Amino acid sequence: MLATILEVLDVTIGNVALPHMQASFSASVDEVTWVLTSYLVSNGIVVPMTGWLSTLFGRKRFFMGSTVLFTVSSMLCGLAWDLKSMVFFRVVQGMGGAAMIPMSQAVLMEAFPPAQHGLAMAVWGMGLMAAPILGPALGGWITDNYSWRWIYYVNLPFGIIALLLQGAFIPESPHQTRKIERIDYLGLMLVVLTIGAGQIVLDRGERADWFAANWVWVSSGVSMLALGALIAWETRHEHPVVDLSLFGYRAFAAGAGMSTLLSFTLYGSLVTWPLYLQQVMGYPALQAGLAMAPRGFATMTSMFFVGQLYGKVDTRLILMSGFLLVALGSYQMAHFTVESSFWAMVWPSLVHGLGMGLTFVPLSATALAAVPVARIGNASGLYNLMRNTGASIGIAVAGTFIVRRSQYHQAILGMHVNPTNPIAQIALSGATELAAAHGAPPVGAEQQATAMIYGLVQRQAAVLAFADVFMILTYVALAMVPMLLWLGRSRGGGGAGAAH
Repeated sequence: MLATILEVLDVTIGNVALPHMQASFSASVDEVTWVLTSYLVSNGIVVPMTGWLSTLFGRKRFFMGSTVLFTVSSMLCGLAWDLKSMVFFRVVQGMGGAAMIPMSQAVLMEAFPPAQHGLAMAVWGMGLMAAPILGPALGGWITDNYSWRWIYYVNLPFGIIALLLQGAFIPESPHQTRKIERIDYLGLMLVVLTIGAGQIVLDRGERADWFAANWVWVSSGVSMLALGALIAWETRHEHPVVDLSLFGYRAFAAGAGMSTLLSFTLYGSLVTWPLYLQQVMGYPALQAGLAMAPRGFATMTSMFFVGQLYGKVDTRLILMSGFLLVALGSYQMAHFTVESSFWAMVWPSLVHGLGMGLTFVPLSATALAAVPVARIGNASGLYNLMRNTGASIGIAVAGTFIVRRSQYHQAILGMHVNPTNPIAQIALSGATELAAAHGAPPVGAEQQATAMIYGLVQRQAAVLAFADVFMILTYVALAMVPMLLWLGRSRGGGGAGAAH
């Protein structure tokens, strides 16, 4: 759990330090964002290969080696002397961090008996959820009081502690002793092309206006062609890098699919919610953080109760309750206005957080429990690949819709601000008188009034755009409910592979 917290914390903690890195490296905004993109790309490439790599090196050695690589590269990130060296060290760090979550899940599923899977995953998940809650606040505090470099240096002592604990308490898996005689080099290359090109498009496509840029077309084509070749090749290879045959287990396939959609809604809301608070409501960073914090605590609270319920109640009922709460929270967020009070915006986030806590643990535990123990490592890597893909798509869709729908609503609202609309003329006249009362000359007062009206139109267009995004997240959450039929009846702790 400690290694997993380090990995998740590092994804969120660095965002607030980007402006400081930009100044240190004399880089543009577009250039410095490669600090984030490089980590996500290398991380995404290695995640689906974690099962194969753990078989190649042994699960415990691979887990400990990943921890060493992540910790050392964190220190090197802090020592980076220019942007190129920083991006390179972030690539290495992403490779090291990729195995943290899949291997943690694999260890939990194997170390604990089936009846305790839910409780073990709940405790692990509570630690996992603490990281994104603490990340932005901790990163801002360290950057303001010390230096952005210390957000990477602090990983060193915790990485050493995690390594010592792994060596002392995690046994080598008896199912991970088989050696791979023939390395699938073609599969490795196809994974790099599929995930690498696709992740770059999802992470940077919005900045390039998507398919208005030639490189987006090329990268998308490379990713799709490589994906087709990967599926055709890996399904026939004796020792595939990515074991796609795992989708033959119905419960695993359903769980992975729902995990993709769940990550879509989670990360889509994580992008949309703070932007709404700061850009539309005008909240300062601290107040926005206070508004967001209760959702994280609600998630951890519901995770605790899920740990007690798992194995006693039909898993599908827990998941359905969670999906409906996520949908309800998103639906309530879609009805925010510029006059919504602080607590009126906090309550829907609490509902959303409770729903997320009810889904994260039972979904991953049920999906992985459907797979034979010997294949848990491969299944966990593939499951987390789907989860990461959903997160990337959710972030990309949310960001794109906020921009595009704001433009659309602004155009529609602007059509009504014209000389023939008496309401618009009354508003313009009142704004002009207000500006004149504050000492503006006649011409200047009219210009200020026009700017005020335009600002109101922009703000209302943004409210409508955010509402559109929240409604999309609502529909995605509701779409997961009928997918529960694919899971089959389960109270947790069923025989692995029973749902093949």
